[in-house]
Amino acid sequence: MAHSGINILFAGTNFSRLLGGLWISAKISIVALVFGIALGIFLGALRTVKNPILRVILRLYLEFFRIVPTVALLFLFYYILPKNFNVNLNAQAVAMLVFALWVGAEMSDIVRGALISVPQHQREAGIAIGLNGPQLFRYVLLPQAIGLMIPATINLMTRVIKTTSLLLLISVMDVINIGQQIIEANRQHYPDGAFWVYGLIFILYFLLCYPLSAWARHLERRQNNNA
Repeated sequence: MAHSGINILFAGTNFSRLLGGLWISAKISIVALVFGIALGIFLGALRTVKNPILRVILRLYLEFFRIVPTVALLFLFYYILPKNFNVNLNAQAVAMLVFALWVGAEMSDIVRGALISVPQHQREAGIAIGLNGPQLFRYVLLPQAIGLMIPATINLMTRVIKTTSLLLLISVMDVINIGQQIIEANRQHYPDGAFWVYGLIFILYFLLCYPLSAWARHLERRQNNNA
């Protein structure tokens, strides 16, 4: 007689393995977001510079990571580029690199939009008191743009966390990959184990992403009320 399906979650070390896989997904997301946001702020500031060549280059960078599917990027960086350039990177390092570059591209557009939304008289006031370009960015533009960037940045964070579900395609031992292994290893004893394993994975992703989504909606409502 088949065992109760929910027991698959607590058989042996299955539950702790799933939590460990969730930590791998979260770690990759955190590292990618930290470096990607820093890169995006830098590139977003450069995109406001009145240099047509620089703007075209940065625009092409943005469109590349916006148009090319994340799956294709993972395959490109994991299977193709290391072989052609004789570079040996493990799957987690590749995932962090790809996600950081993607976040940097998306974040640059968020930063650019926020910076150009700062009222012109604020720029003129900064110039009038003798601030140079970097000082104007640091003390006038960036502090006022942060409030505009936060909701979109939080939404980007949730997208990154959800997209980590693709990491099993390059053999990263994330929560999806581990969940699939548990299902395959227990298929005979727990025929309906997939329902319970993926149900738990859904709950874990929900617990990670919903607070961020709720926070973003709260900030958007507060901005609309203050407008």
